[in-house]
Amino acid sequence: MTLHIAIPVMQELELLPTTLDCIANQCNAEPFHVYICVNQPEKLWDEPEKQHICAENQAVLQMLSQEKRFPLTVFDYASPGKGWKDKKSGVGHARKVLFDHIAAHADEKDVIVSLDADTTFGSAYFSAIRKMFRRFPKSAGLMVPYYHRLTSDEITDRAILRYEIYMRCYALNLCRIGSPYNFTALGSAMAIPVGALKAVGGITPYSSGEDFYLAQKLRKYGDLLLWLPETVFPSARLSDRVAFGTGPAMIKGVQNNWESYPIYPPEAFEPLQKTFALFPKLFQNDCPTPIDDFLSSIFPNQNIWQPLRKNFKTERQFIKACHQKIDGLRTLQFLRSFERKSDDNESLIKNLHCHCDVEIVDFHFEKSPVELLNTVRNYLYENKKL
Repeated sequence: MTLHIAIPVMQELELLPTTLDCIANQCNAEPFHVYICVNQPEKLWDEPEKQHICAENQAVLQMLSQEKRFPLTVFDYASPGKGWKDKKSGVGHARKVLFDHIAAHADEKDVIVSLDADTTFGSAYFSAIRKMFRRFPKSAGLMVPYYHRLTSDEITDRAILRYEIYMRCYALNLCRIGSPYNFTALGSAMAIPVGALKAVGGITPYSSGEDFYLAQKLRKYGDLLLWLPETVFPSARLSDRVAFGTGPAMIKGVQNNWESYPIYPPEAFEPLQKTFALFPKLFQNDCPTPIDDFLSSIFPNQNIWQPLRKNFKTERQFIKACHQKIDGLRTLQFLRSFERKSDDNESLIKNLHCHCDVEIVDFHFEKSPVELLNTVRNYLYENKKL
């Protein structure tokens, strides 16, 4: 089994060397190959205020030309005449270049390790991934445990802790209600067998969110692994290079705008849980569900259950099809439509009691010390359901 390490890079001269050191320090001698796509929109060459990005990407290409510690293939989508044209740009397209190349040349049992250029990890990371896929060879993918390192800058730390707490509460609640989409998809913390990637038609090059949509496709294809004895450490920084994700969330966060990333209380997930429990009954006949109004807004003038009953003849197949219909995206859309009666601070306290069996009083995201936010993050991180 060869590991193929895929890293999109744009304006990463400062942080990429540390990631490369982590790769070079892997303690296992089994084969791996690194693929890096240095990329930017072509139009940046004509924008004076963006020349520093162009220069930095050229410096990265020069640095990579001297990297001899491990096998390396570099894709230059940054030099003049080679950048992204028109709307074709962003990390999604860079990952597609990398993943498509690997899929075309690698064995189906090989594994793509998706990283970002600002991510660090321990010396046993590659070895742990190999062991996991050898133990579970039929798995469709691995969502690696993650943990954002703090920066000592209070504003930045508050933003990343708030965002990570949001993600962890969300995933833990999905795990609790039995959703198949109980993962957190980070492009810096995924590993995918080449065969599974081919089976789902590869990665769709969205400008952002490509990691989530790929994980969703993989989950519909097969089971995802959600645990590893190793953890990856993405950096915490403000970035507007993608439409949504960690960087944009932090930009909104420092402006105290968390509208897109609320802490959903456990009760927000109960209508979904009750609907899941009705799937066996729906296999026999239609019946009311707690999310009927939402389904009517998403699938107007449709009876979604009857076609599923017609096409899937066993209860097990029907239930799987129901979960594929009400997938991770529909789950998020439903939760956004849920009328919350508690604010984020109250919702967090409810989540801590539900998932960690701890009580915290007088908690406030904006007023509590950073140390308390980090303690909360650690409670959630240490929950072994993920």
